[in-house]
Parts: sequence; C-alpha cells; structure tokens
Amino acid sequence: MTGEREVDAKSTVVIMTHNRRAEVLRTLEHMTTLADGARVIVVDNGSTDGTAEAIATHYPEVCLLRSRTNLGAVARNRAVEHVDTPYVAFCDDDVRWQPGALSRAATLLDRCPELAAVTGRCLVEPELAEDPLTPELRESPIPAPSWLPGPAVLGGLAGTTMFRAAPFREVGGFSTRLWFGGEEELLSIDLAAREWWMCFAEDVVVHHSPSRTRDSHGRRRIGIRNTLWTTWLRRPWRSALRRSVSVLSTAPKDVSTFRAVAAAARGLPWVLRERRVVPARVEQALRLLEEPQRYSRARRYVG
Repeated sequence: MTGEREVDAKSTVVIMTHNRRAEVLRTLEHMTTLADGARVIVVDNGSTDGTAEAIATHYPEVCLLRSRTNLGAVARNRAVEHVDTPYVAFCDDDVRWQPGALSRAATLLDRCPELAAVTGRCLVEPELAEDPLTPELRESPIPAPSWLPGPAVLGGLAGTTMFRAAPFREVGGFSTRLWFGGEEELLSIDLAAREWWMCFAEDVVVHHSPSRTRDSHGRRRIGIRNTLWTTWLRRPWRSALRRSVSVLSTAPKDVSTFRAVAAAARGLPWVLRERRVVPARVEQALRLLEEPQRYSRARRYVG
C-alpha cells in the first residue's frame, strides 16, 4: 500500500482488469508511485480470482469500480463517467506508463487544443522490443497539420493512449457492439469525422508485459469480426469490400476465421441500421493506411 502523495490535477489513469490479480497488483504498484502520477480508477470486469478484494486491501486510495460481468473495453467508458480531469490515460493491467510519460502526454494536449489523443511508444518486456504496431504508427502516411506534435494516426493501442475526455465522451467512447479487440479504430475514425486529431509521440514511453492469460484464437476471432464491422460501418461500400477482402486474404483459412466471418455476418442487420459513412477527407486517410496495414506485423491474424 502506498502513502499519501500529490497527484496530477489534469489527468486520470483508468485501468481495466479481469482475473489477472498478480498483473494488476504489479501495475498498481508502479502506477501509484510515479512522480508524475495521477488519480487511478480501476474497473474490475467481474473477476472471480479475488482481484477486486486484493485491490481494495492493498490500494484503498484507488477508486475501485466493480462490474458483475466482463464489460470488455466498455469498462473504460464506465470509468470515464467518474473522471473529473480534462484528460484520461488508459492503462491495461499488464501495461505501465514510464516516468514522465503522463506529464509529457498532458503537455502535448495542453499545447494543441485540436488534439484529441496522444499514443505513446510501446516497448514489450522483458527485452523492451518495440510493439509491432509502433513502427506503423511512427511511419503513418496520413497528412498532418504543421502544429501536430507527431505523426497523425487513426488507431493505436488504447492502453498506451491519453485522451481528451470531452471528445471521448462526445463520440460515445468505445463501442458496446465491439466489446473488446481492435475497438480503438472505430473510436479514432469517429473522432476524425468530428475534426479531431490523434498523434503518435516518440517520447511518451509505455511498457507492456503481455499476460500469459490469453486466448489467442478467441482474440483473433473477435479482432477479425471487429475489423470487418468497423469497415462496414464507416467506409463507402467499394472501399469496405476491398478492405474486407484484404483482411481475410491474410487470415488463416481455419475454424477461427470462419467463425469470425459468421459472427460479422450475423451483425449485418444492426450494421446497416447504424452505418454512417465518414467524410471524404477521413476516407482518404483510411485509404492511405491500407497498404501499410496490409503488410504490418501487428495485423497478421495468425493466433
């Protein structure tokens, strides 16, 4: 348990967890002792391994929200309802923002009022190799205004991103339909459609220590489904078809992929009801991303 400390008044850290007691306690030990730390809110997604009880015992200063069920990424939306700072930094239970990263991200948001989010450089422990998505963000081909403090992006890892809370709420946060897995892309597209920018920041460093508690086949199935839904929801049909073919051509021809496509197809009725095609400028940015995404190591649906 940590002692009293002064926290940043501009940002709040939000952590979601599910049955990862050891991981979240390690993350809290780090996040609650940062010199540039912030108030921490944890949403326990219906854990059955004593996670919530351990957090309440060891970190009583943390705001703990308990959900009876696993809300997925929507748990972050629930936490943001309790955020009273202008910025919110998402931090998964196996992710740790490094010293100075929270302050740096907040400074960039302070300086750029049209900037909705800053995504940091993710290093994977123990070797501290770059996450496969990081080069894709750094080399983003999206044209950016001169004032933007880094490459313009449409997506990224939520757990390494600080958002301006107002536009996050404005677009409704993470989709309840997608639940979890690639949920960042739809949110980013909707922010861009409302003329908000997102950028990658090289000097905002975040470490990721991937949990061993992972269902790789399940994550791939949901990831493919959500990518297809996002594409169908926001892009012109010709682009949506092209992108869908590209995604499926790189995926293994197995049961998990078949189930992903079947699940996506079952969602077509609501997709058609809720479909809103993005403005031409956003569609142009999405087209520019197609080629690097096709060859990105981060988007190989092979789990």
